[in-house]
Amino acid sequence: MGAMSDSPARLWRALVSADPTRPFVTSYDGLGDRIELSRATLDNWVSKTSNMLVDGFGTQPGDRISLALPPHWQSLAWVLSCWSVGAAAVLSGEGSAPEVAVAGPDRLTEALDSGAEEVVGTSLDPLGLPLREVPPMVTDYTVEVRGHGDHFPAYPVDAAEPALESAGRTLTGAEVVAAGLALAKAWDLGERDRLAVVTAPDAPLDSFGADLAVVTAAIASGVPLVLTPPPAEDGLQRFLDRMGAEAVTVLYGTEPAGDLPFRRVTR
Repeated sequence: MGAMSDSPARLWRALVSADPTRPFVTSYDGLGDRIELSRATLDNWVSKTSNMLVDGFGTQPGDRISLALPPHWQSLAWVLSCWSVGAAAVLSGEGSAPEVAVAGPDRLTEALDSGAEEVVGTSLDPLGLPLREVPPMVTDYTVEVRGHGDHFPAYPVDAAEPALESAGRTLTGAEVVAAGLALAKAWDLGERDRLAVVTAPDAPLDSFGADLAVVTAAIASGVPLVLTPPPAEDGLQRFLDRMGAEAVTVLYGTEPAGDLPFRRVTR
């Protein structure tokens, strides 16, 4: 799906259009609570977030949006929204101040110190509940975003412009897509697969790869993602049962010990 010159936004739009009702991300928290979002449901969050960026914050193509977030379904919404409006997702604190800084509850001080014009805090609650405490000068994401439109019109995104800053590198949209397509090919991903990304809840967003290729590989191949913390010391069997119930075929990230009935992949 998609050509090497595609932008990540076009790649995402093609996936949603192909089968809106198919699951795209299933997310577990440390307590085992589960939430599943279809492509259409996640795209609704992407559309609302994109409208919030453009209409609420005046975001323009070429702007930089810092994402101090862990792997989470809300993080995926933010990454896809950056790409939808033509902004670069910034995963490191290097460079000049971003126009917008987004952070979870534990990293709001870092976001406030970034020099960003707008600071957005998100609770990272599985159900999208508001922040328990909202510091001054911080916009509560899940409160603010609900007032914005459910449809975001096609935006003139140039695949040759920066889409990602990570690990000291700046990648264009075309390079981000190319990395995802290459990874999908290397891992032999197909629509019948289901990819589990196993990371600690406080892991950085580049757990999806410094180039976020795990995300774009899933989009390019139509593979649903399962985001889950690693098993507790005595919880391997529960973890295996969870992976079996989710029909996981490919496992990436922190690898639990044991004989796993999955294809394990690394970068």
